[in-house]
Amino acid sequence: VIWNVCQNMNEPLLDNSEGQLFLTEAFKVIIEEVLCKGTDVKEKVCEWREPEELAALLDLELRENGEPQHQLLQRIRDVAKYSVKTNHPRFFNQLFAGVDYHALTGRFLTEALNTSQYTYEVAPVFVLMEGEVLSKLRSLVGWAEGDGIFCPGGTMSNMYAMNVARYRAFPEVKLKGMWSLPRLAVFTSQQSHYSVMKAAAFQGIGTENVFKVKVDDRGCMIPEDLGETIELAKSQGAVPFFVHATSGTTVQGAFDPLEPIADICDRQGLWMHVDAAWGGSVLFSKEHKHLMRGVERADSVTWNPHKMMLTGLQCSAILLKDTTHLLKHCHSADAKYLFQQDKFYDTSLDTGDKSIQCGRKVDCLKLWLMWKAVGSKGLEERVDRAVAHTRYLVEEMKRREGFELIGKPLFVNVCFWFIPPSLRGKENSPDYNDRLSKVAPVIKERMMKQGTMMLGYQPQGGRVNFFRMIVISPQLSHQDMSFCLNEIERLGNDL
Repeated sequence: VIWNVCQNMNEPLLDNSEGQLFLTEAFKVIIEEVLCKGTDVKEKVCEWREPEELAALLDLELRENGEPQHQLLQRIRDVAKYSVKTNHPRFFNQLFAGVDYHALTGRFLTEALNTSQYTYEVAPVFVLMEGEVLSKLRSLVGWAEGDGIFCPGGTMSNMYAMNVARYRAFPEVKLKGMWSLPRLAVFTSQQSHYSVMKAAAFQGIGTENVFKVKVDDRGCMIPEDLGETIELAKSQGAVPFFVHATSGTTVQGAFDPLEPIADICDRQGLWMHVDAAWGGSVLFSKEHKHLMRGVERADSVTWNPHKMMLTGLQCSAILLKDTTHLLKHCHSADAKYLFQQDKFYDTSLDTGDKSIQCGRKVDCLKLWLMWKAVGSKGLEERVDRAVAHTRYLVEEMKRREGFELIGKPLFVNVCFWFIPPSLRGKENSPDYNDRLSKVAPVIKERMMKQGTMMLGYQPQGGRVNFFRMIVISPQLSHQDMSFCLNEIERLGNDL
């Protein structure tokens, strides 16, 4: 028995040739099912199944013995078939959509190389590449110098900003914890991303210490109310330290006025963070970058290229103006088995101690390869084209009865109600809002079960459920815009 075991140990456990053959066949399925059918307007956006039926179709149970290759390939087909086709031209549901094939190639290559972005010795190409990409993003913000790191999503990037801001104000927090600090106060708009609340809870600041600043009808922060809210927090014994502005809110696509917000932060000595996870890509556009006028005055910026730039999930950067290594000082733990100071190369290239993670996925390659392929001009064209499509859609809505816009879009978020014939002219009825609130959920259910398209809905403030359509995919045409409106009418006229 021992002899047989020893003989077997001389043979590799995994057969490279067999594995590579499977990968080749799997890629054929992916290209056909995901990238060909998944971008074809004649195909469904989704193949809806109820959870119990879907679980049975996928046969999710994990068993003692493995399956043959042909069965695994069918598994891949099933996964592709029953997944939502986010690359489809008629997927308007999220703040990401469409596919860039250069970025996708970068994602495949990242997975194949399978390294961690923490030291130069294991990721030499990507340490240098990340530095270059971050430098270029900072230059678009307007900073000649600074710092930054790629994070697993915009929520984490916003958390980094709050944590570094607290460390700058109270560096003793790293050693002594929150007990050594006064009650802290964070300020953000009523329509900011929920990650602000998560960050306050996660970092022990407390959600009750997040002060919400009023917004105008467009969803933009009102600077005068920010000033008053800061004074209110002080009167309650709290110590302000962090203002979280937004460039591109999730629902309305609003851009806070950064110049007057920066004036207030300068006077009060507060860290100013701009959450541009959604709207940051306007900085590529000469025509639309005015939406972020004043961003260079911020201390930090969150930017998610996986949204409008189509790099694919996930690709999020936290950018800092700071040049004193606050990011590293705040997060470093000085692990001797990774960050030895007597290495044979420049150890400043070991950037992993800036991160709260140890292992960190390479997120720069997909953006770098796409940027190399299309250049800054190509990325600018994407922004301008998306805004042009949005304007076309808005004009089409104005021509049609039953579509009621919620303000003029500042960006590529189009928010609107569809008023079915049975409700038109009945705005003063006591049950109007209650009945209108049920329209969007029913239309959404119908479109998903038929697989024709996807767009989101939500209530907000005093507004009952309304649609939010996100217009970003470069695969879009004017025909797709018209189809969307026609389909909403078809699905909702009988309500």
